[in-house]
Amino acid sequence: MSRIKKIGVLTSGGDAPGMNAAIRAVVRTAIYNKLEVVGVKQGYEGLIHGDFQNMESHDVSNIIQRGGTILCSARSEEFRGAEGRKKAHDQMVAAKIDALIVIGGDGTFSGARIFTQEYDIPVVGIPGTIDNDLYGTDYTIGYDTALNTVIEAVDKIRDTASAHNRLFFIEVMGRDAGFLALRSGIAAGAEAILIPERQTHLKDLERYLAKGYTAHKTSGIVIVAEGDKSGGAYTIASEIGKKHPEYDIRVSVLGHMQRGGSPSAFDRVTASTLGVAAVDALLDDQKSIMVGIVNGEVSQVSFNKTIKNRKKVKESLLTINDILSI
Repeated sequence: MSRIKKIGVLTSGGDAPGMNAAIRAVVRTAIYNKLEVVGVKQGYEGLIHGDFQNMESHDVSNIIQRGGTILCSARSEEFRGAEGRKKAHDQMVAAKIDALIVIGGDGTFSGARIFTQEYDIPVVGIPGTIDNDLYGTDYTIGYDTALNTVIEAVDKIRDTASAHNRLFFIEVMGRDAGFLALRSGIAAGAEAILIPERQTHLKDLERYLAKGYTAHKTSGIVIVAEGDKSGGAYTIASEIGKKHPEYDIRVSVLGHMQRGGSPSAFDRVTASTLGVAAVDALLDDQKSIMVGIVNGEVSQVSFNKTIKNRKKVKESLLTINDILSI
């Protein structure tokens, strides 16, 4: 029988659409199982300073459709140190919090792994990041919504690009991973996609543009992940513009609009499913794991594995884009 009677839930790192749906699921599943639940404001920073809020079912009413996170999020430098983590543990003991559910990405899970090793606190993670780059789950909360946000923006840019015969370089989020750029590029019919996982040579891009864009297209869209090794959309556009002044080039950086907005139905269902699974995992005496979705089913993977292993983009999708962009 689980000894857990009171759990805390927090969101950490970059916000993602669907985090509120996950919070809602955690709170109501905890109450369903006759547990007390506490919301931790401002992520690990709030854990250190005891910024806690007792949560009831009505506290999470009317939030499933909202973007962002009602618990707010922050990156905590203090939690990286042993003294900060001790303060967090002392606050949990004082508030009689037995376990923790953390919603975030690999940085969030790295902190959780160290914390649970030092203090034997049961911690379960829920993957919440628009980058979709966490090993051990097919989809992370927020990815689908961000993907649709990018596609909608690119479709609108395509309209004006076609009207003026312009070549647009559009930068999307993805500092270390190209999942968002790759899928949005295919969905939006981009002429080229540049991602961190593939080394792109400007000469190759030039050859493609000369063969495809110049000869046959009335507009062009190149999707660039912000972490692309060529230096980002502005750098690439500048280099291409110097060598090809005949191109009418524009740059658009979508930025933080990709994080906002009402979560899609897919993200709401995913977040709800994982919120329930996280509480169930704690009641099953699991700790130091992330719950995810693999082949449509709930899965569990250790923090060690999800942090140490790198999720790979599908090479088949790169091939698909190469074929379809002729």
